[in-house]
Amino acid sequence: MAGKLYIVPTPIGNLEDMTFRAVETLRQADLILAEDTRTSSVLLRHYGISVRTEAHHKFNEHARTAAVCGKLLSGMNVALISDAGTPGISDPGFFLSRACAEAGIEVITLPGATAFVPALVDSGLPLDRFTFEGFLPVKKGRQTRFAALAEEGRTMVFYESPYRLAKTLSQMCGYFGAERKASVSREISKIHEETRRGTLSELASWYTDNPPKGEIVLIVEGKDYAGRRIQQEEE
Repeated sequence: MAGKLYIVPTPIGNLEDMTFRAVETLRQADLILAEDTRTSSVLLRHYGISVRTEAHHKFNEHARTAAVCGKLLSGMNVALISDAGTPGISDPGFFLSRACAEAGIEVITLPGATAFVPALVDSGLPLDRFTFEGFLPVKKGRQTRFAALAEEGRTMVFYESPYRLAKTLSQMCGYFGAERKASVSREISKIHEETRRGTLSELASWYTDNPPKGEIVLIVEGKDYAGRRIQQEEE
């Protein structure tokens, strides 16, 4: 009988954000695939988990997927974790999950931590409809993506490097409008967690003068909501 692949979210900051089910799943697995075994060792030691780990990251996931599927088909239960958050959300996991589904291997994804959900709720922007855009292209295709998203009506969710945040906000001012509402959440679930809200121009100015550190989630108001809000303000 084939084993099962478990997609296990891990804390994005505070180690206590780990669920009881996630801990038990990792303890019972035959093998843990980790994005970075050194990073994951801190979490595993914290919870007394001594299961064998192997590296599974964006540089080797294509080459290793077939071998992992073979282990699953032989009866091993495998747990996949990333450095933080839910595997597959801007982290390795999609290729293995798809390969398992195609091979008839059961994939079980546990609920748990992911950075964009608390950032979205904290933003104060509409939550009824949103689109997750992940990381923007660094160079090729970046301007094209901005131009396409200028017409996006839903609230938009982005991950961004702290080193590019001010530049990204400034570019968005040009494509989306300087008065478009947005929020920046930084270091979610960590000691220096903060969320700053304002217009794109206000945030661009702030982060130009105050370069940020840590993990960044950027939430931007969609065109439909922006237009409706401006109309209400004018009335």
